[in-house]
Amino acid sequence: MKLYILAVGNRMPEWIGTAFAEYEKRMPREARIELKEIRPEKRDTGKSVPQIQEIEASRIQAAMPAGCCRIVLDERGTLVSTTELASLIEKLMQDGRDAAFVIGGADGTHPALRTGCDKLVSLSRMTFPHGLVRVMLAEQLYRAISIIHNHPYHREG
Repeated sequence: MKLYILAVGNRMPEWIGTAFAEYEKRMPREARIELKEIRPEKRDTGKSVPQIQEIEASRIQAAMPAGCCRIVLDERGTLVSTTELASLIEKLMQDGRDAAFVIGGADGTHPALRTGCDKLVSLSRMTFPHGLVRVMLAEQLYRAISIIHNHPYHREG
């Protein structure tokens, strides 16, 4: 299984890359993470927010691997627990499907991405910097895989 992370944004601080790489290397062979950075649209061109979102959405769609489960991260999405995420990933593994997690740009994701996805998920009702979301998502994916494999990394309190 491949777990793609399609993230709008580039030129992240070094600590983001280091933290992301730590979870990326922990993943087992059968559940690899692949980060695809999507170039953000410049905000100083006079384009409106919907226009910027539409341009970024077309870049995301172009980078989207065919046949995968499309999961858009959005604060308006369904809050899921780590164990619920693990269940979703386990079902996708059983079905032989890959998953693509979308992290939108500074202005969020275009409505067409949100309505056209398979799942609209929220990590939190809070807003986080996009780079930090990459790290948090990578950690949660590692934790979910740990649950699936009965690894002691995750502990129920």
